[in-house]
Amino acid sequence: MFREAIEQMTGYVPGEQPKGTKLVKLNTNENPYPPSPKVLEAIRAASADSLRRYPDPTASAFRERAAEVLREDNPEITPDWILCGNGSDDILTIVTRAFVGQGQAVRYPRPSYVLYRTLAEIQGARCDVVPYEADWTLGYGFTAPAADVRLAYLANPNSPSGTHLAPGEVAAIADAAPFPLLVDEAYADFAPSNCLDLVRTNERVLVSRSLSKSYALAGLRFGYVVAQPQVIEQLAKVKDSYNCDALAIAGATAAIGDQAWLAENVARVVAERTRLADGLAEAGYQPTPSHANFVWATHPSGEHPAIYQRLRDKGVLVRYIHHPGWAGGEDGLRISVGTPEQNDELLALLATV
Repeated sequence: MFREAIEQMTGYVPGEQPKGTKLVKLNTNENPYPPSPKVLEAIRAASADSLRRYPDPTASAFRERAAEVLREDNPEITPDWILCGNGSDDILTIVTRAFVGQGQAVRYPRPSYVLYRTLAEIQGARCDVVPYEADWTLGYGFTAPAADVRLAYLANPNSPSGTHLAPGEVAAIADAAPFPLLVDEAYADFAPSNCLDLVRTNERVLVSRSLSKSYALAGLRFGYVVAQPQVIEQLAKVKDSYNCDALAIAGATAAIGDQAWLAENVARVVAERTRLADGLAEAGYQPTPSHANFVWATHPSGEHPAIYQRLRDKGVLVRYIHHPGWAGGEDGLRISVGTPEQNDELLALLATV
């Protein structure tokens, strides 16, 4: 009954979400701290009418508030530069559907976010995968012309590595690439810079953002993309009619308006990220310098599946990731930054396993 592309694909497998356990959960890059109190206030204040009626199809309140925030560094951004989605995964889906047709290709680096592959396969498109170099840089292959490549994804900071390309490096990629480039900035608030300014100077650059990580709203499901208005106009044709619900719009609008809370939260996470990386190094691991809210670490023994399982048996859940054939190593552990107490528990266990 199903399309051949659907029957043959594996499908995206989300990180484990254990139920009814007391695991220290450091596997899906959730924020270890609660969201801004203003988010809960906004959701509680929502009227019964906001649930009885369909939500604003374009999430106007969020777009207006987000534009105000983003204009502090990017004066040209107005609400018509922004499209909202049910999490940034929805944004990635919209962009893939808008640019890529059956038999065409999507380019992305490896290792990176595995949903890119799933979205290409759903479209019946080919995956044009360009491996990272061992030092997590991208060579000429990522911008090489290819007649069937219709879109490239670049997670920046990248997952699972946490590595970050400076805006100048991304600009060089965008200028050289003859296809649209979506810069997936799900973790950008934890990094020293971002690529929003590139949207102003290059029509082919789109930047997606998520409220799941730095705003501690993974359960709310809200994301957005910034692109030039003529690009947003075309993307809006592809999205679901009401892809963001009323409570999510209210909460997300309150969240992005509380930039003081964001700065404080990011500072706490970054401080713990440094302490976590230092602790991993002291325990004999090799952490990659991270600009996200997690740390990618390998161990000289290469026994990453066993280490993952032993940690889980002891009540700490991290993410084991396997990417065979990559020059920088085939697997490792991606560890989300937790609270000081959670990180202490993890580091104490690493001394025993």
